[in-house]
Amino acid sequence: MTLKLLPKAATALMLAAPLCAWACFTEDRARLLDQQHPGQGFLSLAHHMHHQERVNYQFGGPAACENGLAGGFSCHGVELAGWLELPEIGGGSGADNWGWRDPDSGRLFALMGRSNGVAFVEMTDPENPIYLGNLPRPEGVGTSVWTDIKTYDHYALIVADAVTGHGMQVFDLRRLLPQLQRPQEFSHDARYSGFNRAHNIAVNTQSGFAYAVGSETCEGGLHMINVSDPLQPVFAGCFSDDGYTHDVQCVNYQGPDLRYTDREICVASNENSVTVVDVTDKSAPVMVGRHTYNHSYTHQGWFTGDQRFFVFDDELDEQQQGLEGTRTLILDLELLDNAPTLGSHIADGLSIDHNQYVVGDYIFQANYRRGLRILRINDAASADLTEVAYFDTYPESEGLGFQGAWNVFPFFDSELVLVSDINRGLFVLRVTEPEVVKALLTRLFHDRFQSF
Repeated sequence: MTLKLLPKAATALMLAAPLCAWACFTEDRARLLDQQHPGQGFLSLAHHMHHQERVNYQFGGPAACENGLAGGFSCHGVELAGWLELPEIGGGSGADNWGWRDPDSGRLFALMGRSNGVAFVEMTDPENPIYLGNLPRPEGVGTSVWTDIKTYDHYALIVADAVTGHGMQVFDLRRLLPQLQRPQEFSHDARYSGFNRAHNIAVNTQSGFAYAVGSETCEGGLHMINVSDPLQPVFAGCFSDDGYTHDVQCVNYQGPDLRYTDREICVASNENSVTVVDVTDKSAPVMVGRHTYNHSYTHQGWFTGDQRFFVFDDELDEQQQGLEGTRTLILDLELLDNAPTLGSHIADGLSIDHNQYVVGDYIFQANYRRGLRILRINDAASADLTEVAYFDTYPESEGLGFQGAWNVFPFFDSELVLVSDINRGLFVLRVTEPEVVKALLTRLFHDRFQSF
């Protein structure tokens, strides 16, 4: 089914796919922010997002991390469990990923976004991942490098950027369970068309609301959708008071600011700020706080388990500010409307950081040319972090290019994690560092991730 909704903030302006763009900071965003888009001098270091080249890799089976290598990839505390290259899972270039565990059987599935659709892979036996099939983009919708996926219950919610007519696809993941002829060419079960494109989507599994961000509606801010019945998604409201949102995490708040206990709170990465919004009343969301810093491009972040600290990255600071290593930022949100201190950690190696998530006392980062990096939070207040494990999916080089790891999914209640790589495809990795494994198997706030 297709739902045709026209929120009042909708606009006819659509993003044309740029010929050359940074992974998230497009020429369109540069123009709107009145910032200079990088010239060819920098682009010689970056990649041409719409002309990514696949990197061939001969998978020789699972590989333990021995003497700093696993299957040719540098590693520490993480081994190679399984892998599927891009041509095996529908082609294109790699984008976002997510995961789903069937609650009845315990079977594990990877959802791998690509420039031309979404691949579904069963990786219950990680040494022998099975490509089940592809969900292409809706008919008539073109390719672009951006596909983003989240889950609610047994449904996948999928958006794409720099396209026209995509909206939000809804796919019932239970369709992956029967033993069907493989691979299948799937179709979506529902499609929400309240927007054409969106850069990202977040889901609060406790409240039953999804938040599309970076769309052509709501001034690019939070486009709120009631997905309590995923096959009948309903527009719920806009938050547009702080302009474009690049990524967001929304929770039923249980943090230290008692004024907001049990309220639904979104923490948005808004290009030049971390913006906190109370979205309990979808018809009248309220900006609680707007926290700025010496920014280049506020990209994405995640709450610590106690919901006091927000760990986030700035995608362009390594290049624009001449940093010697990847910078991780930590904002103290003891009071949601007042964040006086910002902690900063500089890694020993240089790459551009992308997506990261917090599990227990550990941060799981996808850092483009340095792959998966796992950092222990020694003291969040002072941003005292220690790298304890890693797996470099792009061993050719470090530095300021956009090849390599796009996203990491560490929410399986298992030592297995997924990494989607732009150039090489889907990595199934097994963490062996004992304390990190303990954190992965002892997942706090289980209900927050019930849909995984």
